[in-house]
Amino acid sequence: MSNMKIWNGYGSEHSMNLVMIGRFRDAADAAKAKQIIDWLVEKVDADVKAGQLDVGEGSDRFTAGMLDLLGRVNVATIGPNEVEQFAYDVTVKLKDNQVILTTEESDVSAFLKVLVDRGARVEVFSAHDYPEAEYGRGK
Repeated sequence: MSNMKIWNGYGSEHSMNLVMIGRFRDAADAAKAKQIIDWLVEKVDADVKAGQLDVGEGSDRFTAGMLDLLGRVNVATIGPNEVEQFAYDVTVKLKDNQVILTTEESDVSAFLKVLVDRGARVEVFSAHDYPEAEYGRGK
């Protein structure tokens, strides 16, 4: 199976151009949240490559490795059906005390839950509607 990111939408003319900014009290908290997201992305990629997770199929249970990881990083709010979101094409950047995500996806609840669980105040918007925003695409 190739390492392909799945765009789960109805057509490029309806892309979300979504921006999600998690603002933390300090840079260390932001860095920890980004690290957790990175680990979750890596685990989902490994589960897909191992044939343990089929993106687009929806899952009603975690792989053993994912369950272990979620326990180690103390994120208990993500459901098994949300895990595949970490396989989607999402750019995650760290800037000072902020974790900034950009994607064409609309299903971002798993990312939101990690940010909120780790103490972020979160702003979500479409860069289509707010192109002047500091973190919109192309900025």
